[in-house]
Amino acid sequence: MKFSENWLRELVEIPVGLDDLAHRLTMCGLEVESVERLGTRLDGIVVAEIISAERHPDADKLKVCRVSAGGGETLQIVCGAPNARVGLKAPLARVGSTVGSITIKSAKLRGIESNGMLCSGKELGLDADFDGLFELEPDAVVGQPLADHLGLPDAEIELGLTPNRSDCLGMHGLAREVSAQFGSCLRLNEPQATVCAHADVIPVQVDAPADCPRFCGRLLHGVDAKAKSPRWLSDRLRRAGVRPISAVVDITSYVMLELGQPMHAYDAATVQGGISVRRATPGESLTLLDERAVTLDPEFLVIADSQRAIGLAGIMGGHATRVTLDSRDVYLEAAHFAPASISGRARKLGMHTDASHRFERGVDPQLPRLAIERATELILQIAGGEAGPISGAQSIQHLPPPRSVSLRRQRLHRVLGVAIDDADVGRILRDLGMQVETTADGWSAVPPSSRFDIAIEEDLIEEVARIHGYSKIPEQMPRGEISAAQQPEGRIAPSRMRDHLATRDYVEAINYAFTDAALLAKWSLAEGGIALANPLSAELAVMRTSLLPGLVAALDANHKRQQARVRLFEVGRSYHASAAGTREIERIAGVACGDAMAEQWSDARRALDYFDQKGDVESLLALCGAGINEFRFEIGGPEFLHPGRGATIWRADVQVGVLGALHPRLLKALDVDAEVHVFELDLERISQRSLPISGEVSRFPSLRRDIAVVLSDEVRFARIEAAVRQALGDRLVELVLFDRYSDKNLGIGVSSLAMGLILQDRSRTLSDQDADHCVELAVSALATEFAARLRG
Repeated sequence: MKFSENWLRELVEIPVGLDDLAHRLTMCGLEVESVERLGTRLDGIVVAEIISAERHPDADKLKVCRVSAGGGETLQIVCGAPNARVGLKAPLARVGSTVGSITIKSAKLRGIESNGMLCSGKELGLDADFDGLFELEPDAVVGQPLADHLGLPDAEIELGLTPNRSDCLGMHGLAREVSAQFGSCLRLNEPQATVCAHADVIPVQVDAPADCPRFCGRLLHGVDAKAKSPRWLSDRLRRAGVRPISAVVDITSYVMLELGQPMHAYDAATVQGGISVRRATPGESLTLLDERAVTLDPEFLVIADSQRAIGLAGIMGGHATRVTLDSRDVYLEAAHFAPASISGRARKLGMHTDASHRFERGVDPQLPRLAIERATELILQIAGGEAGPISGAQSIQHLPPPRSVSLRRQRLHRVLGVAIDDADVGRILRDLGMQVETTADGWSAVPPSSRFDIAIEEDLIEEVARIHGYSKIPEQMPRGEISAAQQPEGRIAPSRMRDHLATRDYVEAINYAFTDAALLAKWSLAEGGIALANPLSAELAVMRTSLLPGLVAALDANHKRQQARVRLFEVGRSYHASAAGTREIERIAGVACGDAMAEQWSDARRALDYFDQKGDVESLLALCGAGINEFRFEIGGPEFLHPGRGATIWRADVQVGVLGALHPRLLKALDVDAEVHVFELDLERISQRSLPISGEVSRFPSLRRDIAVVLSDEVRFARIEAAVRQALGDRLVELVLFDRYSDKNLGIGVSSLAMGLILQDRSRTLSDQDADHCVELAVSALATEFAARLRG
């Protein structure tokens, strides 16, 4: 929000200078981002009139002008501006004055004496859009200091408003804020109702009342669209960062800056039939004022006539119905749009307009009629014409209702830590435009319709603190007792899992919870994705359904920056939509590439493989103290895993995660030039742990018997271990696989597995006969279930 200091001072009494004003605005939450002083170096520059202008005898582009400088003084000035002509009034820099870094002196140009300089707006820092002489109004007083004529000095002040303060996107709202700050008098003139000269209207129909609960319009006949905007209006627009275009368009821009209500003007001759406010049809096209053609979908709200869309509601008008210099009949439109119907729509088209900026944050629903009246008043004054009645449509049930908010005296004191007089609290709330009633324990306030951000008691406390002054609130250290959160014994804390992975050489990463829908599609993880209604960008438009895409992207970014060995993990949530509703699942995931171990001297260099990362996952699962068979790894997995080097992880009959190498096809699609291994686990399901139970340690020694069996390669060791344990019962303390051998002499598709049986009894010492019997039971079980045979 950029505005003129002088304009603000016309609307409200300000008892301090520019620097203090900027400081007070910043301290009350309206941050001043920049201040540019205007017209501070215009000494010696006056209004002058060109009496004669003749071509220079020795230069085609120069003119010798006789200039009246006031008081009967006439000067000869050589000028090269293309618009220098008889009767033009322009700024004159007298000899001795300074323009920019140049001091004006008498000089001869191509042999002709010149005593001063006629100036352009660019040279004076007043108008950078035009290089010719700065043309002044015909009624400008010759000889008057230019600063006095232009209302200078002035300052352009730019505010960095937070989204909740949309009420200050208009000069009237800003003036009310300043009035409350200083307790000073407002000088706001409400527009008077226009006397109608005809009864013509354009019928209006609102087909989307929840999106547009109020629409106002007025038809004006006989408007002179070629009329020129007065200097005061165009200067205020320029100092607010708006380029003047034509009188009617400038007036709609001015009313938006003054009241905060965006408006649009249509050439009524181009509007066919009535006007409707509706959702766009799929694929509907519209050419906007900036001549950009856009294709719309039903998310967009449009203004339409009986034939086609003529404007993009709350964003920009259409090119076909724009007001031109030949327009005679003008239709003014001002409407209230629900913020949710406008939010993100301009950004979806790669646009940002003054109108969308305001409607996205919320515009006072009471302003449309006032804006129409104010714009009509200015158009009749500047461009003439005859006004008709204001017509339109509204849906009262969809307008924001008035709401009363209570403020308790004790709560105010407790939050701020300082007592503020009741009279001051009431004055502050009233100065901010609220209807205030005193209650037994405090106040009840009804915020003005422009303050969408005031809904709860804390909002009123913030308003009181802002206006009272943060500097008047003493600084105190907070006091209170903080009790540590109790961690249940039956659950492993995520922090412990983080620490454990860090000890295994993983580095924690934090990624956005949003991702690109196209990226999820590459991973075959798009199903159940939740699209955002108002995404930050197209690349962050969907909530992630897995942590792995973001982690692999981070791994790739590091790998392409000469990090050959990367190991990352993340603890976070994934988001899923289904017929039953949306779910958030807490997960822990890891990715790794490069060597199995960091570079060192004792072992040979070896690339990371499936079993290395399986060991990392098993060590993580071991934290829960589960039984030896509680977790199992099943061959296979989702599409993004390598078909021969991937597994699903189960706890009893519930899948808790996946593990394996990424599919080469996916790596190619992601442009990752390294072999990547990943795992992802459901944190809730793996963090449940068994509490340790004390037990008697056997006083009797253990025995070990080694066996080697030949069996099919398709039999997983987990099944072998389960069969042996079931056969031997409690006597088997541990089963150790210490060798695997395969050879063509053994046969095709078979291997020899050498295992150590650690045997022990709690009641007695096992004999050799007991041990041999256990071996017979184990071999028999393997032979029966897997057709295994003893080797040799």
